[in-house]
Amino acid sequence: SCIHSPKGFPKLKNDTFLRAARGEETEHTPVWCMRQAGRYLPEFRETRAAQDFFATCRSPKLCCELTLQPLRRFPLDAAIIFSDILVVPQALGMEVIMVPGKGPTFTEPLKEVEDLLKLRQKVDVTAELGYVFQAITLTRHSLEGRVPLIGFSGAPWTLMSYMIEGGGSTTMSKAKSWLYRHPEASHRLLQLLADVVTDYLVGQVAAGAQALQLFESHAGHLGPEQFQDFALPYIRDIAQAVKSKLKEEALPLVPMIIFAKDAHYALRDLAHAGYEVVGLDWTIRPQEARAQIGKDVTLQGNLDPCALYAPKEKIGELVKKMLEGFGTQRYIANLGHGLYPDMNPEHVGAFVEAVHAHSRHINKH
Repeated sequence: SCIHSPKGFPKLKNDTFLRAARGEETEHTPVWCMRQAGRYLPEFRETRAAQDFFATCRSPKLCCELTLQPLRRFPLDAAIIFSDILVVPQALGMEVIMVPGKGPTFTEPLKEVEDLLKLRQKVDVTAELGYVFQAITLTRHSLEGRVPLIGFSGAPWTLMSYMIEGGGSTTMSKAKSWLYRHPEASHRLLQLLADVVTDYLVGQVAAGAQALQLFESHAGHLGPEQFQDFALPYIRDIAQAVKSKLKEEALPLVPMIIFAKDAHYALRDLAHAGYEVVGLDWTIRPQEARAQIGKDVTLQGNLDPCALYAPKEKIGELVKKMLEGFGTQRYIANLGHGLYPDMNPEHVGAFVEAVHAHSRHINKH
């Protein structure tokens, strides 16, 4: 099938991001931003204005356009496909709508263990999520080899927490109560999610994704024990299963990034979870992260997104300090979380340019 033979893609011109991810030497430190395709860009707001959010996600043409927008403005070293982590619960048969001012909302969240029976137990990812694969293939061509394209998924615990909470939550107490009251059912749900996420990520590589990021955005709601029981095993299994399926299907073994927000207690474990890159939020010192993660894994992160509210010169100073802390090699610069909608695009540009300028300077001297 055409999806499984991504032939004829344009030759990659800037592979700095992939080299850093694999631990090879780079002339400058590569940089991209989580949520770089987002509402902080006026052109994003214009493109998205007429559309329902998830309808946008289902339009390969719009996803491609939104993915490319930040690259027209900034010399970023990677593109990340415009999509949402909640397309996976949708593929399981749950309804999610985007409520203005409130965010993503599940019309019928999981309340009781019996509700698991309503979920699709076998998901054909091409049938349910083929629109993401089409968006990736189209975008990979449209990028014309300028930079690599990153695919992504939410991790099982993060997806589970949304499916039970029915949306965002400050405590995740409904979802966490399942872990304490219904551990077996929780593992059943997490396993179902892990299986779908694995197939979904493999499908993204088949469609043309050149790297993959797994978002465990809600890791910080768990303590070390619960993370160990309900998050880490699935994070590990996904890396292993994706890699063995890529081999089986003779697809490229792309670098994988794990981003577990607020999970410093688990950095040592994440370093050995089978990912080439560990993403960091802004609440840990670069040197400390490096000490815990060791020399064999690339780090990604971790500027406080709110630093972009600072004057441009200040952003430059913070970037320089960050690069000195991480070192310029085996490192991908990024923010410690996504860009916020009210950020000034010029400040994002200042961040990207500072990473390039300071890392080149440090490498020369």
